[in-house]
Amino acid sequence: MHRPPIATRRLAVALCAVGLLACAPAVGAQDAPAPSLAASATATVKGAAASAWQTAQSVSSFALGLIGVNYKFGGNTPESGLDCSGLVRYVFAQVTGVDLPRTAREMSHVGDKVSVDQLKPGDLVFFNTRRFAFSHVGIYLGDNQFIHAPRTGRDVEITMIDKSYWQKRFNGARRLVGVVPGIMPNIIGEAVAAPIEPPAAVDDARY
Repeated sequence: MHRPPIATRRLAVALCAVGLLACAPAVGAQDAPAPSLAASATATVKGAAASAWQTAQSVSSFALGLIGVNYKFGGNTPESGLDCSGLVRYVFAQVTGVDLPRTAREMSHVGDKVSVDQLKPGDLVFFNTRRFAFSHVGIYLGDNQFIHAPRTGRDVEITMIDKSYWQKRFNGARRLVGVVPGIMPNIIGEAVAAPIEPPAAVDDARY
């Protein structure tokens, strides 16, 4: 079989190389690999975590604005007075738009359990103050403090969770922000919508 001269072959190779180099920027600009699903999902989850943190801070900040509101058994608004669960329910409704159950005992079944050493602002803390478990509830603020509506004749106040009175009566804590539907940022739809990195091309010549 006739082969072209070596000089001709070298020229052809050089021309091809020049052609490839000339096209490389355009190919790189048009075919840049899309972010993988894992990378997009990670970024989305980080954003959701930040959103949940901000919501928890908003819950705590809003609750602080209710200090001094009169206690009233069965009370649901600052104007009429608030009891412990009424306070929690009012705060979450105003900040998140989510309606929680009416009683502390019912609230104790919502969200996820949290150990006392893992408490974060916005978590609910529960106590036995009426001779049955989960009869009292407050909102944790951080630094061992929580806000609550104590009892008749008292106002909404902040107290320390590590006081002996509360330590003896502590029943547990629940996390709602980032867990309860309606308080959880929408991350599933965003992650599914993220572009998926195309699979690597297969060289059929190997098979």
